Amino acid sequence: MAYVITEPCIGTKDAACVEVCPVDCIHSDDNAPQYYINPDECIDCGACEPVCPVSAIFPEDAVPEEWKHFVDSNSGFYKN
Repeated sequence: MAYVITEPCIGTKDAACVEVCPVDCIHSDDNAPQYYINPDECIDCGACEPVCPVSAIFPEDAVPEEWKHFVDSNSGFYKN
């Protein structure tokens, strides 16, 4: 199970999560509207969740129903 970044990150794109990630698994690019967590690299430490200023990060099994599609968009960012 990995952590997932969801809708509240869109438009905010605060890098606090990137700074605390011990395995550097959170990325984005200039064209992306948000940050994404690589599920293959995430070690489920949870360091990113409490520092997110917009509460956009959830454990995969706790993503709110309306944002479940972000599970796929986070992993999909790394398949491009």
